[in-house]
This record gives sequence, C-alpha cells and structure tokens, in this order.
Amino acid sequence: MSRRVKRPLAKKSERAKPARKDDKRSNKAGARKSAPLPPRSEAKRRGEDSEFVARRHPETRGVQPRKSASAVEARDNGRGYQDDVASKPDAPLPTKVQTVTVTADEANMRVDRFLEARFPGLSFSHIQRIVRKGELRVDGKRADSKDRLEEGASVRIPPLKLDTPKVSQVSEAQQKTLDALKAMTLYEDADVMVLNKPAGLAVQGGSGITRHVDQMLEAMRDAKGQKPRLVHRLDRETAGCLLIAKTRFAASALTGSFRHRSARKIYWALVAGVPKPKQGRISTYLAKEENEEDSIMRIAAHGDEGASHAVTYYAVVETSAQKLAWVSLKPVTGRTHQLRAHMAHIDHAIIGDPKYFNKENWQLPGGIQNRLHLLARRIVIPHPRGGVIDVTAPLPPHMLQSWNLLGLEADRFDPIEHAPEE
Repeated sequence: MSRRVKRPLAKKSERAKPARKDDKRSNKAGARKSAPLPPRSEAKRRGEDSEFVARRHPETRGVQPRKSASAVEARDNGRGYQDDVASKPDAPLPTKVQTVTVTADEANMRVDRFLEARFPGLSFSHIQRIVRKGELRVDGKRADSKDRLEEGASVRIPPLKLDTPKVSQVSEAQQKTLDALKAMTLYEDADVMVLNKPAGLAVQGGSGITRHVDQMLEAMRDAKGQKPRLVHRLDRETAGCLLIAKTRFAASALTGSFRHRSARKIYWALVAGVPKPKQGRISTYLAKEENEEDSIMRIAAHGDEGASHAVTYYAVVETSAQKLAWVSLKPVTGRTHQLRAHMAHIDHAIIGDPKYFNKENWQLPGGIQNRLHLLARRIVIPHPRGGVIDVTAPLPPHMLQSWNLLGLEADRFDPIEHAPEE
C-alpha cells in the first residue's frame, strides 16, 4: 500500500524542474490507502493531545501516487525503471560551446563526476585537459576537477570529443534479477522505490551470504553507472518495507529524514505471552556483545562502552488465549536488533527469534512455523520532491499462516499509529 500527498512546492529556484503535465503516476494494485501520520509539530499546532490513545485514524481512499508513463512501460516490460533512464539518449554531442545548469540531483557532485555523468563516453584525460586549460568554467570562473558543484550553478562546457560508449546487453541472470525486484516492488517513481523484502533475503552481503538486495540492485545500474542506493536496513529474517533511493538527490534527502527522525516505521510481531500494560514505552541502553559464533545486543547501563539509547513504543492489537499476542511496534530510534532485544527484555520475546527468544520449556503452538514473526509493516516518510510516501507491506506467508491459525484479523485497527513522536 502506498500513498503520496502533494504539498505546495518551494520556489522555482529552490526545487528541481517540475514533471511534465502528461506524466502519469500509479500505485501497486490491491493496496489499501491510508492517511499519513501527522508530524508532532502539526499535532501541536492542531491542538491534538500527545497522549498515547487507541482511537481510529481517519482514512482516505482513492488517492494514487503518480508515476511517469515511461516508468510504467519499462516496468511492464520486466526491465524496471532503470531501462527508462538508460533508454534516454545521451546528451547531444557538444560540437560548440554550451552552458548547462546543475540540477538538484547533481548538486554536490565533483566537476569530473558531473562531466562523466553528463557525457558517459568522455575520457578521463579529456576531462583533465579542458579543466586544466580553463576551457570549462563554473559561474564564469575557472574550476578544479575536484570542486563540488552547487544546485543552479552555470557550467560552461567547450566542444568535446566523445568516445563511443559501449552498449551492454541484459543477460538472462540480470533479467531474472530485474523480474524478482519488480515482483517485490510496492511503490516506485523516478526517485524512490519501496520493496517488500521477503524473510530470509539479506539486505547486504556478509559471511556466507551469496545473494542480497544490494547485489540485486546492480542489475538496475544505468548507462551512466548509477545504481539505486540502500537508505536503511532490515534484519535478514525480517520481512517488509525496505526503502531504496534511485538517485543521489533522493538518497541525500531520505537519509536526512532518517537522521532527523522524520521517518516513521511501524512493525508487527507475534510474541510469547501478553504484555502488561497493553500499551507502553520501552527505554533502555543497548550495546553489542560478541562471542565466538555470533553477536547480540544486550541491555546496557548508561555510560557503558558502546551503549546507545533505544526507545520503542508497543501496543497489543489482539491476543490468543493469553499465550500469544499480536503486537504493533513503533521504534523511535533505529538500533541494531532493537525491537527483538526490547521485547525479550520485557519477557515477551518474538516468536521464532533464534537470538533473543528466552522462554524455557515453552512449546510452540501446533502449525506455527519456528521462523521470526517480525514484519516491517509500514513506512511513512517525506518524499524528496514534496508530499509524503506512505507504504504498507502485507503479511509474509509464514506470518499469514499463523494469523489464520490463531484467528487473528489482519485488518483490525492498529492503535500504535497514535503513539507520540519524540
């Protein structure tokens, strides 16, 4: 599920060139539309109470995120959006002096990288020569190849001699990877993708890992050598929403949103027992503890070496015979294994957690798989170019099986949505 709400754009000088009027944007079929969570400042302005109460959040329906028609066509061909980018003709051969303007996506790029991105066939020696001779100018001044460009800067480019760029064909293995990424995509536009990462697929490489999301994104590398970037991470056995930036501009903006805690994430878990009270806040310090075989996050004291503060809100959504509880979780901080360590800390470990499940002589109910029952259910984050990205992931197969066996209703109201912001 996804939703993007447009907000007033900034002044022309402060934003990228707007999309064409004939652009179309669409959303993944079958998704439920819901309003994004209001920021804390908005809640205060509207006079809303910050108390953590379980009341229904109003929903809106029929709002579709917009997506360029070319991106849709490329996705339908099984190639992904990167082919739409790669299929665009390279910049025309500059047979005479031309002046170009640095876009938002090119901001903070080095001069040499800027030229390589604009003209893929341009050799390194040619770049160094035109810079050294002063033939390339930035805002009328000489520039060094390592200088950083600002958005809106005017770059004078002399006539260039380009090498013929190599045209690469998509291999069968790459095509399979692109198809797999397409099947995982919950939302996509020119700047952002949200994948529904399956449980068991690692986000990045490591010891013994041969296939991971970062490696799969190599198949989307475009003709200019740019590939989508990871913005955050999920544990290997955690399923759900994984945010990907498709451009340098988007990566910078989205990373900033996480750093300033403008992004809101909601997780679902199935835990042992029923937490009391049914809604609460967990605040501890966590530190990594390593042993010969593995490493875990342990509860630490303030001041311990490597200890970081971690805060999580939780709310019980539904229970099953007081033996199991469906819990919704809202992390304020983003520490490694934070939710898993916090639920184990309050003696309600997540079902199927091989690292933190600490219940002795506890029998798993029949029919429930012994796999980690943790889902990155929803992500709400400002879009780099205005508006809001709001995406929801469905239950993975092993969790859906457990929900059906226990008679839990996945469409129940989730009280965690109104947990306060910090």
